[in-house]
Amino acid sequence: MISKTRPVTDQLELHEQLDNGQVKLNLTPAELIEHALSRQEGWLTDTGALMAHTGKFTGRSPKDRYIVSDYETKGNIWWGDVNIPFLEAHFDRLLEKMLSHLKHRSVFARDVYAGADNRYRLNIRVYNTLAWHNLFCHNMFLRPEKDETIDQGTDFTIICAPEFEADPVLDGTRGKNFTIINLTKRIILLGGTGYAGEIKKGIFSVLNYLLPLKEKVLSMHCSANIGKNGDTALFFGLSGTGKTTLSADPARNLIGDDEHGWTNNGVFNFEGGCYAKVVDLSREKEPEIWEAIRYGAVVENTRFAQNSRTIDYTDTSVTENTRTAYPLYHIQKAIMPPLGTLPKNIFFLTADAFGVIPPISKLNTSQAMYHYISGYTAKVAGTEMGISEPQKTFSACFGAAFLPLHPTVYASLFGKKMKDHNVNVWLINTGWTGGSYGIGSRMKLPYTRAMIAAVLEGKLDSVPFKTHEVFNVAVPQHCPNVPEEILNPKSTWENPGEYDQKSHQLAKSFVENFKKYEDFASEDIMAGAPNT
Repeated sequence: MISKTRPVTDQLELHEQLDNGQVKLNLTPAELIEHALSRQEGWLTDTGALMAHTGKFTGRSPKDRYIVSDYETKGNIWWGDVNIPFLEAHFDRLLEKMLSHLKHRSVFARDVYAGADNRYRLNIRVYNTLAWHNLFCHNMFLRPEKDETIDQGTDFTIICAPEFEADPVLDGTRGKNFTIINLTKRIILLGGTGYAGEIKKGIFSVLNYLLPLKEKVLSMHCSANIGKNGDTALFFGLSGTGKTTLSADPARNLIGDDEHGWTNNGVFNFEGGCYAKVVDLSREKEPEIWEAIRYGAVVENTRFAQNSRTIDYTDTSVTENTRTAYPLYHIQKAIMPPLGTLPKNIFFLTADAFGVIPPISKLNTSQAMYHYISGYTAKVAGTEMGISEPQKTFSACFGAAFLPLHPTVYASLFGKKMKDHNVNVWLINTGWTGGSYGIGSRMKLPYTRAMIAAVLEGKLDSVPFKTHEVFNVAVPQHCPNVPEEILNPKSTWENPGEYDQKSHQLAKSFVENFKKYEDFASEDIMAGAPNT
């Protein structure tokens, strides 16, 4: 169990104040769906899933996420644009206002937990004013056994009331919506937004603080699967890099698709469900997700096809960030409890739209830490803006928005575990080959799958490698079921000189981005930088 910094009685006192006689505790999914429909919170689709809308906010609002600055957190948090400090006095006042707001309202409460490894389990009591939000929490967090109670051991309390809005002048917020994490009092307050993802990412931020700092467990924004021989693989990558697609391997079992911890004994999922994007979803492309959207699942911000209760996944009239939340047991190949062995191979996925990073390369420890902090991918700009040049994106540890501690803390722990457990780290480019976006073409998915399969099956253990002249990574010169000319990106360009120019240009962007971390980075980490 994660060590507590506040006595349990504080949580119990808070629960007593919230128990107004109208709290509905631990309702079943069927009961929550009935409440949601009777309260007109959503609609039932023809698969049985509940469709709901999140209102004004269809995604997270990072600038409205705060962490309370107090005696414990002040010297630990990586303060700045990601972690915005919030005054204790403002938090206490806002908490009292929310308690008063909830006093005469129906509230749905739920006991759940995060962390499949019981040694690092975080017991959570969540209070929702929306029934579908409570169903979301049932799906996304781990669920206690039928006769298990965690009242006496609640570690964190979440209060989520989308209809409650802050007064920026009096409450110290930027706007009417807010997510405020109090790591000392172990409370998260959410208001003014109906986007359910704020709930799960609030707890992820908590674990990203507690586990590395207090337990020396590496918290990770990644997916994980395990093979029939018990070999665990991790997949890191920003949106659009193929993290979900590549980890959903029919030959392997899914541990989880988003949040995990790495101990000295293995890997464990923080969650009990999946929160997957569904824009343009089809049975052919994503059969596992397609089949998981059934009774008990939640679908956010989608629309029905005309005159039907069938979801039109191509409809982005509300948002492109349409999502579904379903429990892990909706996935046939998921393992329960979601625990894995120590990882043997780790994949950093990048969709390099500049077409210069090799489709597969092996990283040494320094390079792995450097690329872990960098968290690079490139997005193609929207044509409606008249821009064709790719946009570079860097997100520390492939999830900067959820890191309370400085990125070098996570990278150093990553490097230590990589050395201690003799783990291979691979950089996979799922982006462009034969030139940049607009000239080259997107890497074929069967080639990427073949490269990952070759790694997992040990088929690259004895092939020759060549050092890349700019990024210094080791590039295999042969891979089963992949044309050899594909493996060396320079050979796919018509003009090798242009390739060199683009490579150095991208390398300079890495170095420029890394300047904000240099004061905290060790020489070992800095040794992983590319040549400029």
